[in-house]
Amino acid sequence: MIERCRDAFPVRMMCRRLGVSVSGFYEWRTREPSVRALDNQRLLGRIRELHAASDGVLGRRRMHEDLRYEGETAGINRVGRLMSRNGLYGIPQKRRWRKKASKPRPSAVQNHLERDFEASEPNAKWATDITYVRTAEAWLYLCVVIDLYSRLVVGWSMSAIQDRQLVLQAVLMALWQRQDRSPLVLHSDRGCQFTSVEYQRFLKGHNVTCSMSGVGSCADNALVEGFFGMLKRERVNRCQYRTRAEARADIFDYIECFYNPRMRSRLERETNNEIRLNQTVRETGA
Repeated sequence: MIERCRDAFPVRMMCRRLGVSVSGFYEWRTREPSVRALDNQRLLGRIRELHAASDGVLGRRRMHEDLRYEGETAGINRVGRLMSRNGLYGIPQKRRWRKKASKPRPSAVQNHLERDFEASEPNAKWATDITYVRTAEAWLYLCVVIDLYSRLVVGWSMSAIQDRQLVLQAVLMALWQRQDRSPLVLHSDRGCQFTSVEYQRFLKGHNVTCSMSGVGSCADNALVEGFFGMLKRERVNRCQYRTRAEARADIFDYIECFYNPRMRSRLERETNNEIRLNQTVRETGA
């Protein structure tokens, strides 16, 4: 503070009022930065790079996760302090609660996930849902299919109408990317698009087991709800779309150019870490 105000007030007067020796102040001015301060400068530089690359959407938790995957050992509180002191923030989530009536679940369909959103291999468990995006032209509806193993959006579709075809197109896109027809569970809520006879027949024809949430429980499909919240917080709510076409292009960019590449990179890092761990265990055991 004395350094900042030295052009406005005499240094001796400020030191006297603040209980600081004049010699101590001048010694502080010429002192070399500590090792901790230098490391903070280096770390802050990388934080700024990651924050800018994410278009300013990374908060302290996801920033800490990215730094940890790069080999940094800084704790989450240290990362948060550096970001806060330098005006770097993520985008907080707005909590909105609303009650929505659910359709009856088909008699043969159960909740196979039971809020277990972990998968041991790709294309074993998928989850899907629909959300809406406001544009100046009209509503745009988005349906996504997410692989619970990789967290990748493996299928998606957008339409001006919220109907069965919106869902079927997204699921069909995901099925096209699958290499085999091994058993698969596809989880959803009880929207009329998912309870329809056409949708149920489509899943049976592709060897897909249908799973549905309980009544009035959004937590049963929390992973997709979380993705929608992230999409709107980081991209949609920051834009004002004039047309549906403009919204389509921006959402496509978010999914295929930002979100999915980050998930692939995360999966690759986790796989490499697991391989190195297994190698270490084998070498230690040998």
